[in-house]
Amino acid sequence: MSIGLEKNWRLEKDFSRGKFCYLIGVNGWSIELKECEFNSLYELLNKLYKQFLDIHSELMEEELVTIEIDHLNWYVELEGDRNNWSLRLIYESPEDTRSFEMYWPIPIAKNLFFEMRKMWESRH
Repeated sequence: MSIGLEKNWRLEKDFSRGKFCYLIGVNGWSIELKECEFNSLYELLNKLYKQFLDIHSELMEEELVTIEIDHLNWYVELEGDRNNWSLRLIYESPEDTRSFEMYWPIPIAKNLFFEMRKMWESRH
């Protein structure tokens, strides 16, 4: 399954690829994730988005906001205003075998997050 190729980002799920069955790509780079990494990233981004929604109605149009969550192996950060935001994500594996940082700019962040949500919900 491949989504978003024409929009400078991609999200793919292919269980036949073995343990790294998810691929997230933005603006010419990509990272492969294990299913457990994808699930933990989605759950953390969903928590971050819920925190954003909790304050959304209180934000003025031009007001900027930054929300951060540091949990287990992930650090995620939402930065923007009430209508547009970017995401920065940092991952360090529990085995210290790999780490990476991703940045999803406006408007890719919102689109990619909602596509991840659709993909995750289709499996649960």
